[in-house]
Amino acid sequence: MKRFKKTDFEISVILIIVCTAFAFLKGGASFFIGYVVVGAWQLISMLVHYYNDWFCEKGGKRRNYQTTVIVALSSAIAGLIVSPIMLIVAVVLLFAAPVMAVYYTWICYEETYIKMRRPLDLLK
Repeated sequence: MKRFKKTDFEISVILIIVCTAFAFLKGGASFFIGYVVVGAWQLISMLVHYYNDWFCEKGGKRRNYQTTVIVALSSAIAGLIVSPIMLIVAVVLLFAAPVMAVYYTWICYEETYIKMRRPLDLLK
């Protein structure tokens, strides 16, 4: 588990940095590529955590984040049926998605490097 979590955190950081640099260098609507790449990786990571029941306790940060993502995805699916909803969801996610990506990376960092520390490491 610890190896996966470290790799997950490192890949998230690398993807955010690379996709942000790509968006600034390329310009235009190329930032949407970063939204898809980072979002897909973090969605896969979230599913792995959910199915392995890693840090998914009720009321925890990860569980609250997962609920937020489920609401966002459900709203987007509802937007496919009712187009005004899709416009609202798209505008909200345009600004919220980068913040959510950084927050998810922070959750991964906190779980990997703070919560999973051995008890004797805390004495230093």
